[in-house]
Amino acid sequence: MQQQQSKFTPFVAVFCVATTLIAGCASATKEQQGTAMGAGIGALAGVLLGDSRQSAAIGAAVGALGGYVWSKNMEDKKQAMEKATAGTGVVVTQTPDNQLKLNIPSDISFDSGRYNIKPNLQPVLDQFAQGLNNQPNTEVRIVGHTDSTGSDAVNQPLSVNRAQSARDYLAAKGVDARRISTEGHGAKQPIAENSSDAGRAKNRRIEIYLAERQPTKS
Repeated sequence: MQQQQSKFTPFVAVFCVATTLIAGCASATKEQQGTAMGAGIGALAGVLLGDSRQSAAIGAAVGALGGYVWSKNMEDKKQAMEKATAGTGVVVTQTPDNQLKLNIPSDISFDSGRYNIKPNLQPVLDQFAQGLNNQPNTEVRIVGHTDSTGSDAVNQPLSVNRAQSARDYLAAKGVDARRISTEGHGAKQPIAENSSDAGRAKNRRIEIYLAERQPTKS
């Protein structure tokens, strides 16, 4: 047991120091921070899977390649979406793993028990679709949610249909549907209490994620 700890400890130390220094460095770009963090996590995973230095090196490579980056293009897209959705209730954020997230409430997305897109949602999706065909490294994921009204047998397919409705709209605007993944979580992931109309309205939503992969080097 002591021998295993002695092999494990140096890699943990390297992981902690490297990720802390690079992620916290004021001169490091967000792309560098994300890649460094991914590499550190990958290295730690390599140690957990095998106690050799080779395993750690492989894990670091996988972590670096598998992470998302926050590029100027992503920042520009975030600012454009914030401008386009100002005052609508849509929340635009950068996630900890460098994805652009749009949280779209029912006020402009879907009525209770329905999955047809409201007219107010169309300009948001139009803005989101703009330029996606010129961004081959981006991935789009749409997640549907419902409130707790009704049973799981109703809510689960409803949440999936909401995500697919948004995907179909983007596809109609020229975005390759093969680039868009969809999923639904029914009422399983509420962000507000379901005991009030206002809370249920917040839970009845879709979330759209846009992510850019670290470019691979040939």
